[in-house]
Amino acid sequence: MPLFRIRLELARTKDHPSGSTLHGYEFVAPLDERGHLSTAEWKANKTKCTVRRYAPGVPDEHGHLIDVGRGWHFDYDQDGYEDDEPLFKLDRHEIRVGEYLSITEHDGQLRPYRIALVVPV
Repeated sequence: MPLFRIRLELARTKDHPSGSTLHGYEFVAPLDERGHLSTAEWKANKTKCTVRRYAPGVPDEHGHLIDVGRGWHFDYDQDGYEDDEPLFKLDRHEIRVGEYLSITEHDGQLRPYRIALVVPV
């Protein structure tokens, strides 16, 4: 099962009524033929499942996609969970261009992201 590079761009929010291509995430994950995350393949490729968070005016953050047993998170510091960003029901979503995912960010706010790109690594 191949790994895919996935780009998420901020969808419409109160602060960004048109969304923003400048706020987003790029991450690598194994997807099955239906576009669902594969836990078994993730376990075999953990170190390759990286994430980059980007936004204007702040340094990029780099980390990993992790399965915490009760959902998927972006983890930027392996020594603690305070910086983790949970992805809302990622295990149930089809990861396809045009679909949406929600992420609880560092400030505690749940924000919507549009899937803008899904390509094999």
